Amino acid sequence: MRPPWGLLFLTAALALGEMAAARCPAPCVCDNLRSHVLCLNGNLTAIPSTIPQLTKKLDLRGNSFTVIPMGAFLATPYLTHLDLQHCKVERLEEGAFRGLGRLVYLNLASNSIAILYQESLDGLSSLQQLILEGNRIEEIQPGAFGHLGSLTVLDLRANALVYLPDMVFQGLQVLRWLRLSHNALHVLGSEAFTALPALRRLSLDHNELQALPSEALARLDGATRLDLGHNPITYVAEEALAMASLKHLFLDHAALQDVAPDAFIHSPHLRTLDLRKNRLQGLPPLAGTKGLVRVSLAGNPLLCSCFLRPFHDWLVRARVQVEGACAAPPALRGRPLDSLRPPEMRCSRLWPPPSPAAPSEQPKAAGSGQCPRGCTCSPDFRHGSCENRDLREIPQGFPENTRLLDLRRNAFRTVPPGAFSGLKELVSLHLQSCGIEALRPGALQGLESLVYLYLTNNRLSTLAAAAFEGAPRLALDRNTFTHLPVGAFQLLPNLISLHLQHNAIRELVEGDLVGARGLRWLYLAENAIRHIAPGALAPAKMLEKLHLEGNHLAEVPTAALRGLPALSELKLSRNPIKHMGDNAFLPVASSLQHLHLDNMGLEQISPGAFAGLGPKIRSLYLESNKMSNIPNMSNFTGLEILNLRDVPFHCDCQLLPLRRWIDKLNLRVGATCGSPAEARGVTVKLSTTFQTCPGWGRGEAGGASPDKAKAARKPSKKKRSGKSPARGLKKSRA
Repeated sequence: MRPPWGLLFLTAALALGEMAAARCPAPCVCDNLRSHVLCLNGNLTAIPSTIPQLTKKLDLRGNSFTVIPMGAFLATPYLTHLDLQHCKVERLEEGAFRGLGRLVYLNLASNSIAILYQESLDGLSSLQQLILEGNRIEEIQPGAFGHLGSLTVLDLRANALVYLPDMVFQGLQVLRWLRLSHNALHVLGSEAFTALPALRRLSLDHNELQALPSEALARLDGATRLDLGHNPITYVAEEALAMASLKHLFLDHAALQDVAPDAFIHSPHLRTLDLRKNRLQGLPPLAGTKGLVRVSLAGNPLLCSCFLRPFHDWLVRARVQVEGACAAPPALRGRPLDSLRPPEMRCSRLWPPPSPAAPSEQPKAAGSGQCPRGCTCSPDFRHGSCENRDLREIPQGFPENTRLLDLRRNAFRTVPPGAFSGLKELVSLHLQSCGIEALRPGALQGLESLVYLYLTNNRLSTLAAAAFEGAPRLALDRNTFTHLPVGAFQLLPNLISLHLQHNAIRELVEGDLVGARGLRWLYLAENAIRHIAPGALAPAKMLEKLHLEGNHLAEVPTAALRGLPALSELKLSRNPIKHMGDNAFLPVASSLQHLHLDNMGLEQISPGAFAGLGPKIRSLYLESNKMSNIPNMSNFTGLEILNLRDVPFHCDCQLLPLRRWIDKLNLRVGATCGSPAEARGVTVKLSTTFQTCPGWGRGEAGGASPDKAKAARKPSKKKRSGKSPARGLKKSRA
């Protein structure tokens, strides 16, 4: 008699489930019923090769991958959701995600990616959401998004973008929301937003735009919401905004002093206009805004004199709601605008009308020119390239409107004065791997728009300050510097990012950073730094990220951290710091969010080492150290990542506070006992050595005695035989 088909299918399904469960890699958790795999904070340095092939959702948060290599996920072609947050990723190799044609959600937030290469995101044809928030992306190469035809949300918040080239988002035909907030944008190509026909929302708030990017925005016919708040825009000129479908415009917390009467005449569907927290003393009647419903002027120094009366009359006639109150004259101070009557808005010699701000600059005409022999020039992208042409001298004759010039892998040795004369619109200059030993004074003269200068992997050991007049973000990593280029920053007041990793710098002394008052990111990893003088970092008062991993520091440079009120990320990994004293991070306690103290051989942390730190800390890395205990961290209530792997904790009663704290965390921390012998290798959370400690019964297993607590953790036979909500969940035994 043949067995029923249903039984055969059930047997096959169970067999497949067992096979998938058996392949669950350490230290992951595999839910085979829902096809989910979680490998949180597992200290993984490579993508596990034994992830079940049928996995749909893969969560790899909190690991250490550095590079996502080509074809990293070819073994999991059914993935629909992939989370790689907080994985220390620095580079996506071309083809890293090939084979993931079903993926709809990819989260790469809070990593260290600097450049999006042309084929980094190749193969993601079904991707709908791409999250790249909180990286350090400085450049997006042409075509980087060319294969993402299904993408609807692109999140590039909190990166290091200064410039958006033309056609940079080409290929995103169905993109609906583009998030570019919290970058440092101040240059947008006129065609930057071309080829985004479906875009409905654009977020450009918290950038450094000094004028409305009118030309670039005019390409967005379908956008209905535009966020431009928190930009230093001082004036909105005539016909400045031509967005046919725009309904909601946010220009709050800017530096507006005046708005032209017909500024929005080509945005006829505008309904809400947010102008809060600017410097406006008044507004004229706004022409062409028949659909306007609400204007917010709260927080402006409004002068409610006769000069505001035309605007007030227009509000009444057009039935527009208004928020805002008078700042002057004294008799009307604090009065809401909508409560005023025209006779109250009088003029006197004490209250002159506000002076209009100067109109914004007119756009420069595009230049023209030929392309040097042996090089290629793209007029559409305004790019020029002579990469790897065995050139001995900087070629001349590029089009005057060139914005990106790639001269990598040649043999220039020196860059002479005026080497790039005539390229006033050049934004990005690539001189990596050119054997350059010296930049002569005036080498960058005339590069008025330069933002990115890449000098990585050359032979520079010193710099003349005059060589960098007017220069930009600086990438000087992998050269031969033994000290910071003193004086070079005097002519770089707008320098934001400085890369000096992989050099031979031995110390930082006072005066090294004089002039670098706008510096936000300083990368000094993999040098030979033994000492940082107390005032060495003080000139960089806006510093947000300081990377010192892989140096020779024997103690936390506490004194050098004074005067850095904005520092949010500090990396001290792989320094030989054996002891951490009290108040080690107190100078930056009010701002610090991410702290890396891993792989240091750390043997002792004083009880007051983390004094002042608390709810603001989001990630703390302490893995691969040698201490047996850590101080009380119960005040760290905002933690998203805590890594305590490979630390030989001594699991006795002194560690009980840590055990209790870990119990309350909804995080996977990886803390393991190193001693006593009977507890070695057992996780702190599961160790039974604490059951003999005084006070163990309070809070554990509902306050039961040790025996009862143990019984409470042991499932009954009845529960085992019944249906469990965790059925199908298998944790790796490793």
